Amino acid sequence: MNRYAVIAAGGSGRRLGKSIPKQFLELAGKPVLMHSIERFLQFDKSIRIITVLPENQLEFWEELREKYSFQIQHAVVAGGSSRFYSVKNGLHLVEDESLVAIHDGVRPLVTNDTISRCFADAEKFGNAIPVISTSDSLRMITEQGNMPVNRQFLRIIQTPQVFYAKLIRKAYLQDYNADFTDDATLLERTGENIHLVEGNRENIKITNPEDLAVAEALFHTIF
Repeated sequence: MNRYAVIAAGGSGRRLGKSIPKQFLELAGKPVLMHSIERFLQFDKSIRIITVLPENQLEFWEELREKYSFQIQHAVVAGGSSRFYSVKNGLHLVEDESLVAIHDGVRPLVTNDTISRCFADAEKFGNAIPVISTSDSLRMITEQGNMPVNRQFLRIIQTPQVFYAKLIRKAYLQDYNADFTDDATLLERTGENIHLVEGNRENIKITNPEDLAVAEALFHTIF
């Protein structure tokens, strides 16, 4: 099967307190998004990469590509008003008879092993969602108060989430719903069972100021 990676990079720098969107902030000498793209090319040099960006960031991305001499071939697609519509736009370039990874552009520390497990299991089961366990104690807040939750039965969801393209494209025909917190949730609403695989703990999502500092430290230990 052909392999695709749709990399959704539609965030801003607001929570980081930066004027530059977080996917463009520098990590280990180049923008975060460039590292995320490189992870997939290192896994499979023939993979077809589709990067989805807000329309008002397309020109800036081209300037960054020139500044950093970033030569990796990839399609660039204008996103929509939310991640849902941005991913949907990216999937328009994906062939049905293929496997497609959908990845957060601000997860630059995904390892080759995680990507490989996701594609291998998706080919067997139709989808593969990387997860890690949590070592923290957890409580659930309810209308009656709060209560402890058994962490043994909980997992933290990561990306890339890999699917048979035909299945996830069909899932994205649904109307937008705020309950769609990730791509697996959309697929599950069509009646498909979700298959979980082991992710990697370093595969953090850069959202807050401390995340960038942590990512910088982790980068030099795993790559």
